[in-house]
Amino acid sequence: MHKAVADIVSKKNSGKKISVITAYDYSMATLCDRAGIDILLVGDSAGMVMLGYENTIPVTMAQMCLFTEAVSRARQNSLIVADLPFMSYQASITDAISNSGRLVKAGADAVKLEGGKPMAETIQAIVGTGIPVMGHIGLQPQTTMLSQGYKVQGKTVETALRLVDDAKALEEAGVFSITLEMVSSEVAKIITETVHVPTIGIGSGPSCDGQVLVIHDMLGMYDKLKPKFVKRYLSLSKDIQNALESYKKDVEEGKFPTKEHLFSMEKTEFEKLRKEIES
Repeated sequence: MHKAVADIVSKKNSGKKISVITAYDYSMATLCDRAGIDILLVGDSAGMVMLGYENTIPVTMAQMCLFTEAVSRARQNSLIVADLPFMSYQASITDAISNSGRLVKAGADAVKLEGGKPMAETIQAIVGTGIPVMGHIGLQPQTTMLSQGYKVQGKTVETALRLVDDAKALEEAGVFSITLEMVSSEVAKIITETVHVPTIGIGSGPSCDGQVLVIHDMLGMYDKLKPKFVKRYLSLSKDIQNALESYKKDVEEGKFPTKEHLFSMEKTEFEKLRKEIES
């Protein structure tokens, strides 16, 4: 049996942090699941690292469902949370419920959406249908980038208090956890101590109940953005490029394939073939 939402919630104040990593395809999700990652987040960041968009705004529901289906086929143990993409939930509560259902049918155990207090009614409605929701406040890539750009949130008393209010509103609306993106570490700590649901930090310091990173960032496979908060565990882009260059060289120089990579006919069959061709 894979993890349930209740398993994640129970980790709050347990002394054991929650590990979250983005996953978008079967192969990578298999490795993440095998590693024991608590939550596989099918993030709309797939639009950037998998599809080459400049940001997450162009990502569609159809694309999110496709990525979610791929990840769900790999999962054995982890919980799957899928992002609701831009404008799949903001226009109406009906849209939000319908699109949340599409992601669950695609294999998600829960959905994630961005926004604070203004999203509380929408979250309550989705939760009311039985679909668990992860909230997301702080830097909200779908909308904050349009108005403010890439900035740390909660650096003033006014903005800090707003974030705390947002977190409380999301908890009251029924979220099972809250992602805090690029929130000042002091405010992230206050929120984590204030709400009774787990907080998942990304660029928000060590006091959150868990951490999430984009897998392409932590493996060094995506070079367009290099956020300060990312710890790179590998530099795969260099290793992969070196391997590809070696392959190209081997092909050009006739060093690949060699005898060990071949499939051959039985000698007698080959002799018959030669006779047939010669005749």
